[in-house]
Amino acid sequence: MLIGEYIHSIDDKNRVNLPVRFKSELGKKIVLAPGLDGAIFMFSASEWEKISNRLAENSMLAADNRSFNRFMFGGAQEVEVDNSGRILIPDFLKGRAKLSGKIAIIGVQNRAEIWNERAWAKYKAGVEGQAETLAEKLGNVGAL
Repeated sequence: MLIGEYIHSIDDKNRVNLPVRFKSELGKKIVLAPGLDGAIFMFSASEWEKISNRLAENSMLAADNRSFNRFMFGGAQEVEVDNSGRILIPDFLKGRAKLSGKIAIIGVQNRAEIWNERAWAKYKAGVEGQAETLAEKLGNVGAL
């Protein structure tokens, strides 16, 4: 399971060190895809296969399904973890997520997310301010 928040840097060659705890979970081949809320999604190859299968099950006859599949699959890129534990972020994903300098890598159970550090801090502050309301909406608060 991928959990935790890690602040790293992206270098001038678009390389990012993965958190040590994520390396064994993600493996040597990782799929990066355009994420939601301005993030880049990062999946292990096996998790990407599961996600791909679920997305493929959606009818291609529905316009929303076609659009979302184009968004995810069209922007996805397989990358390899180098011997130093780094991955290379493609320029188009780096630009989309506005990555430079410090970045945040967030574990979200079956995936990790790569964020611009400032965008993550702003997003996180907003969610923290409404966490109780969100939990209430999601129900089963007592189960936690």
